[in-house]
Amino acid sequence: MCELMGMSANVPTDVRFSFAALSKRGGATGPHRDGWGIAFYEGRGARAFHDPQPSAQSEIARLLRDYPLKSEIVIAHVRRANRGRVALENTHPFTRELWGRAWTFAHNGQLKGVKKRPLDAYRPIGSTDSEHAFCWLLGRLRKRFKTMPSQAALDRALGALCEDLSQLGVFNMLMSEGRTLFAFCNKKLFYIVRQAPFGVATLVDEDLRVDFAAETTPTDRVAVVASNPLTRDEVWSELPLGKLSAFRAGRLA
Repeated sequence: MCELMGMSANVPTDVRFSFAALSKRGGATGPHRDGWGIAFYEGRGARAFHDPQPSAQSEIARLLRDYPLKSEIVIAHVRRANRGRVALENTHPFTRELWGRAWTFAHNGQLKGVKKRPLDAYRPIGSTDSEHAFCWLLGRLRKRFKTMPSQAALDRALGALCEDLSQLGVFNMLMSEGRTLFAFCNKKLFYIVRQAPFGVATLVDEDLRVDFAAETTPTDRVAVVASNPLTRDEVWSELPLGKLSAFRAGRLA
């Protein structure tokens, strides 16, 4: 299946360290050769990059590994195709507008019968069941709330919709509107929160080590979510199954 990576931070943070690990899994240390994508939030907008080529060999991915883009919310995905051909339009994360905000979504798994669910305001561009699920989710939220609801109401509504979709199969997903990194897991997702006192971390997929104490301030806080742990000398925790988790400003809410 595909692999996901997301980040939530309380200050704009360089994601190159984590992205270096994920991109290696796209055709080098992992079998996810069928495209990749990443979205960085900048205020209410999202800057997105996609490529149907394996991320381990992608010139665009190489550019991002060298270019210090910083963000408070990031969602990335490397794809192993099972529904939908290998094509640019089928690479995650997908983005749509709702309530004047850019919503971004990436999914790992298969959802049997999701394309039978009717759509209204949103339509897929590609042919994946993931994009159909995203369009269905946003359509249901738009139908229920005419304007942006309170955070508590949004969390409840989105959690219920994700629980509904998870009945169709494997539904591990990351989603954001630029303020919250939502994560839903019914099979496997891991997370870590990095905060003071910071230590040293080494990637699993590459001989790359970072001393976060030298790269951060004592008030920085960063949460990273991934399909599989990205480092080998840190303690990663599993997200609870069947429940929507919300990360805000680098903290699990």
